[in-house]
Amino acid sequence: MEKERIRISDIAQELGLSTATVSNVIHGKTKKVSDETVKRVQELLEKRAYIPSMAGILLAQNDSKIIGIVVNDHEKYEGHVLEDGFISSAINALSREIDRAGYFMMVKVTSQWEDIVRFASMWNMEGLVLMGYCQQDCKKLRENMHIPFVVYDGYFEETEKICNLTIDNHGGGYQVGEYLKHMGHRKVLCISDNCICMDLERIEGCREALEPDAPGFMEIPMQEERRKKFYEDKLKEILEYTAVFAVSDFYAIELIHFLKEKGYGIPRDISVVGFDDTVLCRYSSPALTTVRQDAKMRAEHAISILQKLKKGTEHRFTVKLPVFLVERDSVKNLNGGGKI
Repeated sequence: MEKERIRISDIAQELGLSTATVSNVIHGKTKKVSDETVKRVQELLEKRAYIPSMAGILLAQNDSKIIGIVVNDHEKYEGHVLEDGFISSAINALSREIDRAGYFMMVKVTSQWEDIVRFASMWNMEGLVLMGYCQQDCKKLRENMHIPFVVYDGYFEETEKICNLTIDNHGGGYQVGEYLKHMGHRKVLCISDNCICMDLERIEGCREALEPDAPGFMEIPMQEERRKKFYEDKLKEILEYTAVFAVSDFYAIELIHFLKEKGYGIPRDISVVGFDDTVLCRYSSPALTTVRQDAKMRAEHAISILQKLKKGTEHRFTVKLPVFLVERDSVKNLNGGGKI
């Protein structure tokens, strides 16, 4: 039978002290506690094998060593946001970097900015990393919180103690367009579930590289079932292009799967390029050509910047990280020959 856990109240009762005094000793607040009392409490704690509540210790300290990761539960993920390749890769990298820096990580998924304020306050957090929130949400958070936070791919004016940690979306799109052009593609289709913010930057970069051959664009539905019907309805039109640039690996791999089910070969009948270089790109069939963003580098910057923001030594409010194209097997060379 499992031994009953010793509580602070048990220690206090046995020593004839208040629970507040015992708690102060446990949490190192002993300025107003005599050395003799401190010794008595510590000896009994050891004798009774008292195991403190880690949450209680962290919350009682000025520095909780907790960094929160908050992900926007956007409707397009349909309740599976943490399964998204980019999100899971980012959280994995942050987990390693947070642990290496001596912090604890807590993750929350919510679409309500008010939940973020409660989350941060409840756990006395030292900083936050926000993923997928818009300009309005970030501004509201800044007005209601006093801890530093870093935003992944935010779109807002520079604001005190907010750092926008983004990537070169336009440059990544440009690399895709330039690569497709070198591979002989002049009829390129861009697909995305929106035409704003970072997706727009990726599309515009591709468009700039392909000039004077402007790529086409299709705005695909956010819901999976509606996308399937969309692809069915637009199949003939999609196949008029020689290559498709999807602004995320997920959409690229999903399209490949759809086309293969219809009997079309990739890249025999049409080429496909993605963006992010999530782990599935290497194992899709064919392996997906895509744009890599370095999750490890981004996580390192995020934690370093949070620490500097807290100390008041960080003054950059937009940090743009590089990306680069990874060539695999999903693009056909229309000029003849293999990869460039």
